[in-house]
Amino acid sequence: MYRVSADPNSEPTPTDPVWWGWGRADRHHALPAATRTLLTGLFGVSGEPTPPVAPGDIRLPPVRSSAAARADLVAAVGADFVRDDARSRIAHCRGRSTPDLLRIRAGDASDAPDLVVRPADHDEVLAVLAVCATRRLAAVPFGGGTSVVGGLVPEPAGFDGVVAIDLARLDRLLAVDPTSATATFEPGVRGPRAEELLAGPGFTLGHVPQSFEQASIGGFAATRSSGQASAGYGRFDAMVVALRVATPAGTWELGRAPASAAGPDLRQLVLGSEGAFGVITAVTVRVHTRPAVTIYEGWRAPDFLTGAAALRTLAQDGPLPTVARISDETETAVGLATATDPVPDVAGGCLVVTGYAGSPSDVEYRQAAVGRSLTAAGLTPLGSAAGDAWARGRFEGPYLRDALLDVGVVAETLETAGFWSTLPALYAGVRDALTAALAGDGSVAPLVLAHVSHVYPTGASLYFTAVFPAGPDPVGTWRAAKNAASAAIVAAGGTITHHHAVGTDHRPWLDAELGPIGLAVLRAVKDAIDPDGLCNPGVLVPARPGARPAR
Repeated sequence: MYRVSADPNSEPTPTDPVWWGWGRADRHHALPAATRTLLTGLFGVSGEPTPPVAPGDIRLPPVRSSAAARADLVAAVGADFVRDDARSRIAHCRGRSTPDLLRIRAGDASDAPDLVVRPADHDEVLAVLAVCATRRLAAVPFGGGTSVVGGLVPEPAGFDGVVAIDLARLDRLLAVDPTSATATFEPGVRGPRAEELLAGPGFTLGHVPQSFEQASIGGFAATRSSGQASAGYGRFDAMVVALRVATPAGTWELGRAPASAAGPDLRQLVLGSEGAFGVITAVTVRVHTRPAVTIYEGWRAPDFLTGAAALRTLAQDGPLPTVARISDETETAVGLATATDPVPDVAGGCLVVTGYAGSPSDVEYRQAAVGRSLTAAGLTPLGSAAGDAWARGRFEGPYLRDALLDVGVVAETLETAGFWSTLPALYAGVRDALTAALAGDGSVAPLVLAHVSHVYPTGASLYFTAVFPAGPDPVGTWRAAKNAASAAIVAAGGTITHHHAVGTDHRPWLDAELGPIGLAVLRAVKDAIDPDGLCNPGVLVPARPGARPAR
């Protein structure tokens, strides 16, 4: 987000992140006239842009932390790297879910941190946590600020303030081990920068989620992120071989070997922990030889379940492409209606995208074998243009979401995963729950889109997008729909989150996922590492009723 070392009184540049939406200012564009006309027909909205409030009209709470606490933090990291100006606080307020943006666009910054602190290294992070413990401050690690599940909204009750620990200065590639094919990063390295740093030694991480341009290495680990090429490279948590964590109890180092039988793998307690147990300050990951060839292609499936079954065959029998995904009929149709270069010959069916990265011979072999498998399953090849069109628009979804908000239309997402045998019921249950909850009085039908983007031998993910008119209470409308969809997920045996993490949004359903014993284990870990409960309180691990941090 905004660099806290920048002059808070300076004007933002076109490449700076915006406070009211996703990513960079120069990447935002108004909806085309044809799209506005389509939305007017679907939802009855005017199609005229409604901008967010002026920055000066944003309602910020007063800073609660004491002058003594600020002085201690200055002593820990330097005066230039402790901020309480409005611009810095607003830039670190919440994440980038649609409800987050709806609230900030309306001028509500009530969850803004009191202070933004920017440590330079692991030792300074430890020092910041020590100040937070002494001065009764909640500590929230902040990487790319891309959480969409309330992961940056702590429960501050009982604390004397909230500190956002911005990790942007921890932005180095610490080591590359070409023999073992591993690399060690500090947590503030963003996705594109990680690829730049690995290009010199000839490696790639291969982790490209939709948040790639904004999210950080530490965030990938803390949320169990999964990227578009997970079929080829795996989820991020599967890439991690070692971690270093700054905790209120001290330094915690995990991962001495590629595999171990020395008890349970405690790395898994940190992966997905969302800052509840401490601040990740170094991540060692498996890297791959940089591919010589990367290509994409499209296929048409006659229907969603047929296409999903074809991907199941690839996941179980191989060979797998590097990228494997299918959009359902509605998502395919919306893509055709809004694309500047629509895919030919896919109308009435479902778009399947496959991608291949590797050596020329490997890509040639897998592309041919996958093609034979998909053809045998009844899919029709569409050629490289369809795949290339998808790849070109890969990072534009969040910007389109913001443009829709400008004209009074909400587009929000949720995701889950299930076993192949239960996937059809899970898909139907969540789709129907969202449709019913968002239909309201029935006068306007929402659009509910879905796709599979991550496949495993035993099952797959499902990613849903709901599009509906904002109405008078869009946050409340979405909350009710999300509750209905989450209940449907639990009833169908799916996971409450496949790669977005828990945050505070999914926490009400964590008991159904982990059970009381699992929740007790998480609580015991937090009590051992963070006895005062200062690390991202209320995120992932529910705060104890009436609990107050120790003096």
